[in-house]
Amino acid sequence: MTTQLLLRYDSFDQKTHDARAEDRANAGLTQLQMWREGTGAHWVLLDVNDSERAKAWVEKESGLGHGPSAHHLLETT
Repeated sequence: MTTQLLLRYDSFDQKTHDARAEDRANAGLTQLQMWREGTGAHWVLLDVNDSERAKAWVEKESGLGHGPSAHHLLETT
């Protein structure tokens, strides 16, 4: 079983996202895929190395005001 984190950003800046790649890596997250929705929202799928660190990263990003508008921690079956 693998764990993945699906993020939805209503407001998205690619340069800012790229600049935070090291923070994601330090949280044990690896970007797998990114999609742009017709409304301009972006979805990002990340592989999760450690679920607790991933949750802490989402909380930190949200607390700093640039976290995702929605997130889902998913496990493959």
